[in-house]
Amino acid sequence: MSNKKFSRRDFLKISGTSAALLASGLPLQRVLGAPAARLNQDVTTIRFGGWGATAEDNGVQAAIKVFQQQNPKIAVKWEQTPQAPDYMTQLLTNFAAKTAPDTSFIVSDYYETLTKQGMLMDITDRIKADPLLGAKGYFFEPQEADRCADDNGRWHGIGSCWVAAQVYYAADVLEKEKIPAPGFKDADLWEWDKTIEYAKQLTVDDKGRHPGDSGFNADNIQRWGIAWGDITNYTIAAAAIYANGGAWVKDGKLALDSPEAVEALQRLYELVYVHHVAPRSGDMTNLGMTNTQMIDNGKLVVAVDGSWALSWMNPTTVKNVKLGTGAIPKMKQAATHIQAHFHSVIASTQHPEEAWQWVRFLATPFYQTEFLKIGLWLPSQTALATPEGLKTWITPGIHPENYSQFVTDYLPKYGHAARIPPGHIEAYNTYILPALQAIVGGTPADKAMTSDVVKKANDIIAKAQG
Repeated sequence: MSNKKFSRRDFLKISGTSAALLASGLPLQRVLGAPAARLNQDVTTIRFGGWGATAEDNGVQAAIKVFQQQNPKIAVKWEQTPQAPDYMTQLLTNFAAKTAPDTSFIVSDYYETLTKQGMLMDITDRIKADPLLGAKGYFFEPQEADRCADDNGRWHGIGSCWVAAQVYYAADVLEKEKIPAPGFKDADLWEWDKTIEYAKQLTVDDKGRHPGDSGFNADNIQRWGIAWGDITNYTIAAAAIYANGGAWVKDGKLALDSPEAVEALQRLYELVYVHHVAPRSGDMTNLGMTNTQMIDNGKLVVAVDGSWALSWMNPTTVKNVKLGTGAIPKMKQAATHIQAHFHSVIASTQHPEEAWQWVRFLATPFYQTEFLKIGLWLPSQTALATPEGLKTWITPGIHPENYSQFVTDYLPKYGHAARIPPGHIEAYNTYILPALQAIVGGTPADKAMTSDVVKKANDIIAKAQG
């Protein structure tokens, strides 16, 4: 990354590497002038596979530079694919061909499946023996163990970060309407009934009428009060389910036909088709706008989206209104779903110790901070939620004023992580995704997410679990 700025800590690390070379007794000109072959003859190269666009590429490249300065005998070759699904398809092909990389991003849906198949190296003992990663309270717990540990408490990867659903809103519109802004502290969370009330107040048709007013025209809405986001992204749908007292997975099975889960999905359906306070997907298509553009252009006041969206939905991109952030509304409880991809050592690596050192580095503050600064990630390391840690990544112009409260007040108490069972991808794509798409299209939740649908999905999971 050409505009990379090194922190004082990074400078000291680099300086320490230089000092070590001088302390070795070698003349400086011999060190600087040594042929590349001589300097690199003992270097072990490990391959690192993953996906992402420019931001991810820049972050990985910056991490590689610092890691190699600290570990001059290990070189990391970054093998990037733009999209996660394409990468995971290629990774599965590489497993079959015995050409898998040494280390890799692992989509959360695949983690348990690949662990069960023996494709990921057990790193439990290495974590326990590590003075940093193995220290009590290094990660947010119990969430980190909830997603990483198998039935025997063994870890085969480390979460890259956390991501979660959150609220983005036009603060000046709420102020004008005398509606209290949602926040991350307990006293600032919106209750569900109030959410509906506020959303109706904020929604207006072409004549300035609100839902419930005589003559309100649901086919000519000029401004919507709320948009929950794409519920076919399971992190967004699961957030509502946990907020309603349900769970995405329970006892190793999908729990999407529980009364709490179905009611949560029905409430999202009703935002669009009963209360008329949220846009249909076709409305957004007709406008040709993203939720970011809709907020910026006065077509939408409140949007529920992933925390990752802050990297493009922030005060630098939403310029016509003052942008605020807060936690998702409470249904039956304060809760959200938290998840992210994993970093793992591939079991077939010929360089397990070097590969572990790289995966370990990815779980230290430097790498995570690169993505926290741009609004793409949330921290999974407790040190980054301390007053000192927050100063290293909270970025004016990206993070709204209250954003630190997301990781200090809300997520540690209300973030729910889930182990995604083997077979989830097939079960989701075959049965759950079509049911969610049907709800988006106007089918009530109890007609779409039926017990029969969930049973068929769980049959796939049971088969995958053996």
